[in-house]
Amino acid sequence: MAAVKPDPVNPAMNTPLFAAAPEVAVEIARWLAHLGAERRMSPRTVEAYGRDVRQFLAFLARHAGGAPTLAVLSEVAVGDVRAFMADRRAHGAGSRSLMRTLAGVRSFARFLERQGRGRVGALGAVRTPKAPRPLPKPLAIAPATRLADPALRAAEARPPWVLARDAAVLALLYGSGLRISEALGLTVGDIPRPGHGDTVTVTGKGGKTRMVPVLVEVLNLVHDYFAACPYARTAAAPAFVGVKGGPLSPRIVQLAMASLRGALGLPDTATPHALRHSFATHLLARGGDLRSIQELLGHASLSTTQIYTGVDQVRLMEVFRASHPRAR
Repeated sequence: MAAVKPDPVNPAMNTPLFAAAPEVAVEIARWLAHLGAERRMSPRTVEAYGRDVRQFLAFLARHAGGAPTLAVLSEVAVGDVRAFMADRRAHGAGSRSLMRTLAGVRSFARFLERQGRGRVGALGAVRTPKAPRPLPKPLAIAPATRLADPALRAAEARPPWVLARDAAVLALLYGSGLRISEALGLTVGDIPRPGHGDTVTVTGKGGKTRMVPVLVEVLNLVHDYFAACPYARTAAAPAFVGVKGGPLSPRIVQLAMASLRGALGLPDTATPHALRHSFATHLLARGGDLRSIQELLGHASLSTTQIYTGVDQVRLMEVFRASHPRAR
């Protein structure tokens, strides 16, 4: 393995022993300079990419019996790349870490090919690991239902109709599992009066429409807001409007949720979209079947809805560990 002098420009190269032949070390230095100067990557990203390539070369050095040269890199096989990934997993690397590592090594390989210094074709033949989808973070039932109480923000210097509007929007997100865009896309005429219907038709992703049920309590909140709103409530008007009468911005809903987070002591994960997660999780916990929840959420695939089963299992284990006498 060839030692290199400290590099003040590319800190990723500053390691006591660098597992690469001098010709490869030169190309890595040029590549890292390219990432920082021409690709305008942050110093931390450049350092991470350099570290990823160092790990790959160190692995090859251990298995090839010497510092890899450009010729060695061009002969890397698919099995070598897979063995490297298996080695990283054995040392505790997760899927996300492997995804980034593979991206860094591939970036270096593309640089070599563009510079006419060789091609590492095996890297393109290996499938990128799939990172596990993070579990949604739903709210507990009690705070989810309290969000629709305008009294929580009574001390704010806001017109009462604005507080009623925010309460109605949040109640609709949780009560019917809507996305913000779906709720804010409704018109006055889309929302039935209490006793004159209990569903609304919303337009979701891809322009697909679906019919969702609305609780009487939610309809009452919406119509209380309608009655207090100072702007014309024609059937074609947006159901939810801003203080100047135009369509309500999603950002305003997010800010309202942030205010309520403070009032209820909720974490930063308590966002408007978390109310949609809460809707699905609470239905599932109370016996709702996945197919029905899929239809209510407007998911094209059942696999998308199945993520909520993981949430329910996590909560079940939390309750078990906190409650079982032998778990203490």
